[in-house]
Amino acid sequence: MALDRGGLVRLIHQDPGLGLLKLRLETPSDLWRIARLIAPGERVGASTTRRDPEAPAETSAAHKERRRVWLEVRADQVEFHGFSHHVRIAGPIVEGPFDLGRHHTLDIGPEDEVALHKERLSPADRALLEEGLAAQGEPRVVLACVDWGESSIVRLRGRAIEPVADVNRSLPGKRYALAGSHRDRRAYVEELLELLEGEVEAASTLVLAGPGFLKEELAHDLSERHPTLKKKLRVLATAETGRIGIDELLRSGRASEVLAGTAAAEEADLVERLIGSLAGGKRAAVGPRECREAIEAGAVETLLVGEELLRDAEIAPLLERAREERARLFVVRSDGGAGKRLAALGRIGAILRFDWTSTTPRGR
Repeated sequence: MALDRGGLVRLIHQDPGLGLLKLRLETPSDLWRIARLIAPGERVGASTTRRDPEAPAETSAAHKERRRVWLEVRADQVEFHGFSHHVRIAGPIVEGPFDLGRHHTLDIGPEDEVALHKERLSPADRALLEEGLAAQGEPRVVLACVDWGESSIVRLRGRAIEPVADVNRSLPGKRYALAGSHRDRRAYVEELLELLEGEVEAASTLVLAGPGFLKEELAHDLSERHPTLKKKLRVLATAETGRIGIDELLRSGRASEVLAGTAAAEEADLVERLIGSLAGGKRAAVGPRECREAIEAGAVETLLVGEELLRDAEIAPLLERAREERARLFVVRSDGGAGKRLAALGRIGAILRFDWTSTTPRGR
């Protein structure tokens, strides 16, 4: 199961004979990947802390000092916490200096090293690892979809889509000269500016989008206050605002240049391509049966699979065959807009290399 070295997630050591991978996790996306790589029952090791059992017997558990040790647990539960950037792996200790058999939780974050024992790498495992090893950078992009009364700001970095703020206010329209209306609207602008100013320094790009002219007003005010930020700003139009507008922007392809390198944007684009191809009738397949037929015909260019199917015993042979046919396998997050759209199509779909029609009418 040899893999090439490189990219952001670092392959520090590999022993194919023992089924051992030792990885350094460097980005939030790496944490998302490792959480999907670990299957129930697999052994996972990391540096952690545990209370010293060699403390005097009369010392209460609360007062025992914690020692840093390397422990391996057999994974019973794996939880990915995207907003706080860590993964929790819980299970009994199977290797370590003490407390074998006792329950422990490994808390993994960016820059941590993880040892993972896998008897074999499935096609989905390989797709996730190769995605991380091939990544050349994960630009931090801030998207703000704004309009009067409803605005949303999120960060994009690789696989991660992190909410910054949803700002919803009841504001009178400009044509209503109500007392205090101008003051309320200006206060709304200042609130958005303060949120954006807190994000732009660490961002490679700030995209201001929305259906009205508020995005231009914010871009003007930011450029006036921080002239050096002008090169980071992009202003784009959307039909909707708020979270719906952000989803529209990710799907539309209009921001493809500034979002290049973010897997979240690529995910949205691939699902949109699938849906567009499906409308054409001959360049897409959806659902396990159609996808199986298309793979066997050698027609699949990219196979999109919802992450909830990664451990599905019926889907695993299909993924194996897709890899044999040199189709690209892309795992789609279940909690994003793209994942929900793919779920509505059967949780698995294929973008095809050439025109192809299933031998069984769709829906049967």
